[in-house]
Amino acid sequence: MSKLRFTITMSLDGFVAGPGQSVDYPLGIGGMRLHEWAFKLAVWRVPHGLPGGEVNESTRVVEEVQSNIGATIMGRNMFGGHPGAWDPAKPWDGWWGTNPPFRHPVFVLTHHARAPLTLEGGTTFTFVTDGIESALEQARRAAGGKDVSLAGGAKAAQQYLAAGAVDEMHLNIVPILLGSGERLFENVGTDLNGLELVRTVAAPGVAHLKLVRR
Repeated sequence: MSKLRFTITMSLDGFVAGPGQSVDYPLGIGGMRLHEWAFKLAVWRVPHGLPGGEVNESTRVVEEVQSNIGATIMGRNMFGGHPGAWDPAKPWDGWWGTNPPFRHPVFVLTHHARAPLTLEGGTTFTFVTDGIESALEQARRAAGGKDVSLAGGAKAAQQYLAAGAVDEMHLNIVPILLGSGERLFENVGTDLNGLELVRTVAAPGVAHLKLVRR
């Protein structure tokens, strides 16, 4: 069976987004600072259609995270847009434009039904209203034997972590303090459900931790 691999970037004080998340501030106030290490990398820039970029210790970590992924799961907050029911007069098609970097099926956890959204490059967003188990089942089927990426945000990750469904967890720890915002490890208890630390990598502006379920 394919693995569910969770990757997220977190501040030293445990936040994956800053306070005041909105359409104008999708990662909250100060939240973009979490990803400055990644924005500089060629391996991040190329899929987003941007030139140049660095190669450093983070490169092989990002390449590993991106490899063998056939589908992605994310929460409604990560997909973005206004809260509540979808507004047919102002459709929200995600943060990534007409050609998102996923290039495979993406399953969005939501309480509000919506028809699938097909964009360029092979990305189709399917909106799942019947829970995390259904989303994982659909994603594994769509992945065709490859692994499934759990992209966040925090609330979606908390549900899969609490259920013991995460097979690998890649934490990118950035040496900043956000003070408040969306904290990752809330409502997940004290049981890592078999996840064990197997590797650490120090890189410019970030430390990468890899945990694997034994």
